[in-house]
Amino acid sequence: MEKLPKVDKETLLTQIADGKYMLFFSADWCPDCNFIKPRMPEIEAEYPEYKFLAVDRDENIDLAVELDVFGIPSFIAFEDGKEQGRFVNKDRKTKEQVEEFVNAL
Repeated sequence: MEKLPKVDKETLLTQIADGKYMLFFSADWCPDCNFIKPRMPEIEAEYPEYKFLAVDRDENIDLAVELDVFGIPSFIAFEDGKEQGRFVNKDRKTKEQVEEFVNAL
């Protein structure tokens, strides 16, 4: 999974203006993030139509605020620069819950 460098919302939307993207907001210190991280390669492999981008919430705190991400781990799906859905809260997420979210898009 590609790591998104520090970026603002406007720059991000320009970078993801073409195609399907899944932003994965997390932080190294977050136990619920570390719970789902080992499953992310499997999830990523199941949805090749999405380019998954790892977003370090602490490094991109301004972006998280701009996108209303106040809990992690969180996921936001974009298609051609437009938000298609979000699974954003502070609760622990299982592989199955993430798959349900992506399948419902």
